Amino acid sequence: MRLFKIIFWALWRVWFYVLMAVPIIVMFPLLFVSILKETWYPYFFRIARIWAKIILFGMGFYYKIEKEQEIDSKKSYMFIANHTSMTDIMLMLVTVKNPFVFVGKKELVKIPLFGFFYKRTCILVDRDNPKSRNEVFTRAQKRIDQGLSICIFPEGKVPDDESIVLDEFKDGAFRLAIEHHLPIVPLVFPDNKKRYSYTFFSGSPGKMRVKILHFIETADKTLDNRKTIKAEARHLIYDELMVFESLK
Repeated sequence: MRLFKIIFWALWRVWFYVLMAVPIIVMFPLLFVSILKETWYPYFFRIARIWAKIILFGMGFYYKIEKEQEIDSKKSYMFIANHTSMTDIMLMLVTVKNPFVFVGKKELVKIPLFGFFYKRTCILVDRDNPKSRNEVFTRAQKRIDQGLSICIFPEGKVPDDESIVLDEFKDGAFRLAIEHHLPIVPLVFPDNKKRYSYTFFSGSPGKMRVKILHFIETADKTLDNRKTIKAEARHLIYDELMVFESLK
């Protein structure tokens, strides 16, 4: 039985990368045209949402979204969520219809095909480089001025220790939200670690729940409030994760 599971996990993991690559190859002309101008990004975003749905459904995942507050399609936001899996990217894309730009680590550029478009559409950051971190704010301002939203996983990376429910948050998302008066939208992904963690021989098809929590307004806040808002956001997401844990 154990051997069967190992074979399943190995084939299933390989299938994930096949699902990542094949739609990009098939849709490459459309994707390529959609990144020729920054103003065409919303078209790229729509295609990316289709790509994300193909991966999730192809892996045997189905999602259920619960909302405490509705997202206004005409507004820009700062979307944040807990980060435990590569599927966080896909689940964020299928959950949020407002075109947004990811702020993410530059290491993902190395993934074949995916990295080509990731580099050209996301705001990349080298967290060990102060200059790179500062450039994020300039690029984010440009995207917000174009009417787009921003998405950041404020933990910065997936914790190596999978027993950690929610790692400490970095300041970047909250500084950006305050400086540009973006409402912060906390999302909770309670199942992604169980469904598809970074541990190779683990995971299974099944339900991925999403909960969109009440927004945190920043219109009347200053950078002096950054740490308070960061703590509030982390508290909201952590408490919700613990509720889901208690329901297991």
